[in-house]
Amino acid sequence: MSSRQERRAAHPTSPESERAFAFLEINQRQNKPRCAGLTEIRGPYYAPMGRRYLEDLFETMGPYVDSLKFAGGSFALFSRSALRELIDTAHRFEVEVSTDGFIEHVLSRGAKLVDRYIGDCAESGFDTIEISSGFISIPAEDEIHLIKKVQRAGLKAKPEIGIQFGAGGASSVTALEEQGTSSPQWAVTRAKRFLDAGAPLIMIESEGITESVKSWRTDVPAQFANALGLEHIMFEAADPSVFAWYVKNFGPEVNLFVDHSQIVQLEALRRGILGTADLWRRVATFKED
Repeated sequence: MSSRQERRAAHPTSPESERAFAFLEINQRQNKPRCAGLTEIRGPYYAPMGRRYLEDLFETMGPYVDSLKFAGGSFALFSRSALRELIDTAHRFEVEVSTDGFIEHVLSRGAKLVDRYIGDCAESGFDTIEISSGFISIPAEDEIHLIKKVQRAGLKAKPEIGIQFGAGGASSVTALEEQGTSSPQWAVTRAKRFLDAGAPLIMIESEGITESVKSWRTDVPAQFANALGLEHIMFEAADPSVFAWYVKNFGPEVNLFVDHSQIVQLEALRRGILGTADLWRRVATFKED
């Protein structure tokens, strides 16, 4: 039996018939492991997160969470045993675990540390290493090299693409506007190269699009979706108004990254249970038996 099968046997995804109030029809969703409608949640950063909290979250909402991402390099603050305990807890509930773009910090300290960083991520039990360049300027060829290096270590590489330099540092709108944004088409071109290099999914950074801007750049997500396909991208949407907009415009099976506190609200929206006035009873799926 594989480790994934063992985890599934220990904590199986509840069948629809076991759902409370199952007589009420709601939108159907793929069971895990899913290939559409993926939900990644933010791990400890804005609030601490321990094993007991994580177990409570997954015992109730685990079927709706596909991956857990440590944010802000927070995993570097844990003891090795505490970090492994959190990662193992996620795995028991069929939830994969990802780093954030901490590799930027590693690169700024010297390229020689990259191999050790990747090795420690693998040893700690991470499934995915996110590769971002929001704070550093790095050639696309070098990012492709990093993608392949991560894959050779047996991990998934998830590049993060955006149009705003300096994204991810809680900079003010004014400060980011002074930096300016890059061409969405250039970002799409880089993303295509990363997919061709074997990356299974691209994370779309929200800053410059729906975050830290005076008005949303709603044209940019459409460019990514049209060029890459929704199945190959995940949008950062850690604000209810933002993920509601994505569901409204791209459907309930769009891949989204939200805060861990928002998983119930997002899944209720995906399932058509509740939503804002413009979305109430207007989110639907159709799957034949």
